[in-house]
Amino acid sequence: MFKKKFPNLNKRSFHYKKQKKFEGSTRQLRGKILKILLTKKVINKHELMKELNINEKKLSEITIRLEREGFITKKDKQIVLNT
Repeated sequence: MFKKKFPNLNKRSFHYKKQKKFEGSTRQLRGKILKILLTKKVINKHELMKELNINEKKLSEITIRLEREGFITKKDKQIVLNT
């Protein structure tokens, strides 16, 4: 009954922001990288670029953030999942 009377109250909130499209987004690529690393633990940068079909610049942007957040460590051309 409440939902029918007041549909989607979140949209009325000042802080409400609709998320951008997920398919092909940086969020999706970050998730894929972490998923791959959960199974392999260590992966070569070029192998990861090939598997995700992305360029080196995009991979670098994502891995820099993941490293800053403490999820991964980069060693030469290897990307390692932090445990």
